[in-house]
Amino acid sequence: MQKIRSYILPIAIVLGLLLHEYCAIFSVVVPYLIFLILLLTFSAVDVRKLKFSPMFVWILLFQIVVSIGLYALLKALDVSPVIAEGVMMAALCPVASSVAVVSCMLGADRTTVTSFTIIGNLVVSIAAPAYFTLIGVHPEMTFMASFLSILKRVGLVIGLPFFVALALQLWLPKVNGLLSRYKGLSFYLWSVALLFTIGQTIDFIFLHGAGNWHLILWLGVVSLLFCVTQFALGKWIGSKYGDVIAGGQLLGQKNTAMGIWMANHYLHPLTSVVLAFYAVFQNLFNSWQIWRHDKKVA
Repeated sequence: MQKIRSYILPIAIVLGLLLHEYCAIFSVVVPYLIFLILLLTFSAVDVRKLKFSPMFVWILLFQIVVSIGLYALLKALDVSPVIAEGVMMAALCPVASSVAVVSCMLGADRTTVTSFTIIGNLVVSIAAPAYFTLIGVHPEMTFMASFLSILKRVGLVIGLPFFVALALQLWLPKVNGLLSRYKGLSFYLWSVALLFTIGQTIDFIFLHGAGNWHLILWLGVVSLLFCVTQFALGKWIGSKYGDVIAGGQLLGQKNTAMGIWMANHYLHPLTSVVLAFYAVFQNLFNSWQIWRHDKKVA
């Protein structure tokens, strides 16, 4: 099974492209798959010993400051609002819920990655409503309404499995031990979630691309630039704190499903195309990383 896992992500991307209409239908199950992925991930870590790393500060500063800073700069230069919003979302989009799956396969510290999964998503869930209230397509929505809407989605997917794992570790350690034995299944569950997410985003491009291909091309360029930059910068930051893999994945691997949802609800719908392309780019890169890692340890 280990020999084929480096090919699973590209297969999921290709199937998502070919079967995008059907994947879009089944994309409603993705939050439930992410819940299971995180529950298996959290069960393998003593959640009472989650730690904060100074590395988190630099990653979050990039997401929070660079996102709004570049948006303001592009608006001042009279760049298309869709591109400006796309740049903002490429930086602001929170870390992927499934980041621990790939990170730990590549050798990152599980506790560090799990800690930032929770902290990073919660910080973005606080910053994003403020930004969307100021620049979004629903300016009538108050900060609190926007905040609660996003926090509810983040909380059910990120927070609930965390508290379930904590409860199991405190009161049902045998059940938690049983779950932790199957943590390897999280990679394959994530692959299924990826299939549906990629299919959904490809379907969105087909539905909304007519007459906007020039703009979509520029959004694809923005996506590629940010994907390369964030993985590279994250690895550099991680090298300063003794975990290159964690740094790269925590800044580079994005929760594109969450980002697409936020863009569709609070920004111009085409903004989500940046995250659609990003989902493809980051998973192609992750597939290559897994292939290279498996080749080294074979």
